[in-house]
Amino acid sequence: MGSEVDLLVNYPKAKRDLSGRVEAKTEEVRAVARQFGKDFFDGDRQYGYGGYAYNPRFWQPVIPTFKKHFSLTGSSSVLDVGCGKGFMMHDLSELIPGITVKGIDVSSYAVAHTIQDMQEHVQVADARGLPFPDNSFDVVISINTIHNLEREECAQALREIERVSRGKSFVTVDAYRDDEEKERMYAWNLTAKTIMSVDEWVAFFHETGYTGDYYWFVP
Repeated sequence: MGSEVDLLVNYPKAKRDLSGRVEAKTEEVRAVARQFGKDFFDGDRQYGYGGYAYNPRFWQPVIPTFKKHFSLTGSSSVLDVGCGKGFMMHDLSELIPGITVKGIDVSSYAVAHTIQDMQEHVQVADARGLPFPDNSFDVVISINTIHNLEREECAQALREIERVSRGKSFVTVDAYRDDEEKERMYAWNLTAKTIMSVDEWVAFFHETGYTGDYYWFVP
């Protein structure tokens, strides 16, 4: 199996008001957020991002880490599973000229509002059934996406990532190491349906046959 490695170490960390999210997190709010539509991306903050616009300060510092870790070049190919509006893809393409980037997202809203230069490279699709042949990409990346599925669906998504990659991949998932982090996770979470401890996730990766790298999202 792959390694626990924080490839997002240079991604800017946001300060979050967890107490406010606890008060706002009703089942109705969760249901709206899990539609991954306009409300989630560009609606009120309680439903998600509160406005999801491109800013180079987010992904541009991360791309060099990806480039070094995966030895990416202009001849490499990368799939972003849960690509949103294609911002990470855009920065990959900008900082590694010639690289092939593709993205899928379950959100038709996000795909319709993809950053202009990536529009031809994204499509609406489900992580449980990636619309690509086996071994299509040098690297498959999925950031804070597969945990939005139920446990068995999450396993299927991991198997799909394994299938379409040529041996290199990276996922981040909601996780916790102790009771304090667990409490914070459930306070912050809006969309994840599969949340486990880091040890449970590692066992799950073994169980599903996932051999890529991984790291945790802990608010």
